[in-house]
Amino acid sequence: MIEKSMAQYMREKPRLKYVFFGGKGGVGKTVLAGTAALWSAREGKRTLLASTNPVHSLSSLLDQNVFGKPTPVEGVPNLHAYEIDTRETIEKSKKEIREKIEWFLKYAEIKTKADEFVESATMNPAFEESAMFENMIDLMFEDKYESYVFDTAPTANARRLLGMSSVYSMWVNKMVQSREEAVTLKELLSYSKKKQEKDPLMDYLLRLRERMGRAKTLLTDAELTSFFFVTLPEALPIAVITRFINWFHEFGIPVGGVVVNMLIDKSTVSAKTPDFVKNRVAMQDEYMLEVERQFDGMVRAILPLFETEVRGVPMLQRTADLLFA
Repeated sequence: MIEKSMAQYMREKPRLKYVFFGGKGGVGKTVLAGTAALWSAREGKRTLLASTNPVHSLSSLLDQNVFGKPTPVEGVPNLHAYEIDTRETIEKSKKEIREKIEWFLKYAEIKTKADEFVESATMNPAFEESAMFENMIDLMFEDKYESYVFDTAPTANARRLLGMSSVYSMWVNKMVQSREEAVTLKELLSYSKKKQEKDPLMDYLLRLRERMGRAKTLLTDAELTSFFFVTLPEALPIAVITRFINWFHEFGIPVGGVVVNMLIDKSTVSAKTPDFVKNRVAMQDEYMLEVERQFDGMVRAILPLFETEVRGVPMLQRTADLLFA
């Protein structure tokens, strides 16, 4: 089933810098992201493991507090971990939006308060993803690390998050076009022949377009970026990532492959094994055939269901030995 392993894939991508793990909730995205980050750090790369999932679990995985700022991971040189403070990100974004709206209203000589505009902008259901996207690309643009591994939100949220570079770009292009038309009309209607003053709104839109273009370039560069989907040998996780792999292809986000997690080791099953476990093994066998059909050539690793939870550096190292075997 495995035509190209995770280790082989990584060797073929020496410039790979941005690695994302996603999938349905509960499939082990955080564990796989932590495992890949540990492996990267032990390969000698200065690595940041970051969570863009509003429901963070990196601190629990690592047995240390990594919330709010990049924090050195104890016992692993070269590795920092960071649970992004969503609340701080949102408040920062609200403040920036308020400043931009107040500045625009003043520039346009509109005498009203910015509060109602700010409320409308920040009540958008996608505002949290927008704020998180800004924080994520800030990390990427800072370029302080040689390798970045992102533990994303469940796939639907990750889809919106990573797709925002394209959505933002389309929106900004439309806004730039509208602004150009408005300025042209204003100049035609103006009786003044003096040279028009600099347009701060257009400057802002052009800077935003450049920023989104740069983000899209990074996120769609197959030599720099890969998104790995994690699944269990079960119907729903397989169905979820089957649907979203096609969507990621449409947006040009490079898909690195699929990791199958928590497969029960059949060698541990005997005549005395409870029927519940035997039934689970039979079910998993059936869905492994589905994995082979759906993700032919894309499976990078198959990981076992461990006898204990994966938590702490020793268990991550044990997982890494299997993921990168």
